Amino acid sequence: MIEWERIETVLLDMDGTLLDLHFDNYFWQEHLPVRYAQLKGLDPAAARQHIVTQTREIQGSLNWYSTDYWSEMLQVDIVELKHEVSHKVAMRPFCVDFLDALRVARKDIVMVTNAHHDSLALKMNMTRLAHKFDRLITVHEFSLPKEDPRCWQEVHKRHPFSGNKTLLIDDNLNALASARDYGIVHLLAITQPDSRAPGRDIDDFDAIHSFDEIMPIGEFSHGPG
Repeated sequence: MIEWERIETVLLDMDGTLLDLHFDNYFWQEHLPVRYAQLKGLDPAAARQHIVTQTREIQGSLNWYSTDYWSEMLQVDIVELKHEVSHKVAMRPFCVDFLDALRVARKDIVMVTNAHHDSLALKMNMTRLAHKFDRLITVHEFSLPKEDPRCWQEVHKRHPFSGNKTLLIDDNLNALASARDYGIVHLLAITQPDSRAPGRDIDDFDAIHSFDEIMPIGEFSHGPG
């Protein structure tokens, strides 16, 4: 699926690509509504509906990913509440193996995430993955989500890459579409970002379930990351 001799740079999403999206889905759909109701003395169903309504209104925007925005809007400490369930942060299968294989294959490895700095710090602290990248980029550095093609120009300014020699792997199909519009040629989606949710049928992009399908060199012996 990937002609690795054509690839110099690998851009990798975090949540739903390298890490299991179950943590985020659990936090926003289960933990936050319960804790918000407790902290504000609200009916749990009403608290959940309020969060769902606010989420729908800003989905895909930069604020959707901002812990500062949500903390201010709900008047709770989102980062503190995330720490309460941080034990649920988990890597997707073969994550470590794949990153190690990219390093052995001498590829440039860059994380590009819509996650806020606080969320990135929490997850890197839990997974100890930061040292495996040449650069970590959160789009909050330049206030453009990956769904906006202009985002990739800003990424390029911070870590130059050649569009026709770059692979982006992301579970966000809108982010993949904007990268394609910008000129990134090699694109891969993730069929099952959340290990507890059903897989997806993806038509617009090539897709993988886990990284062992595209290892640039032989498989590692220690199994799933």
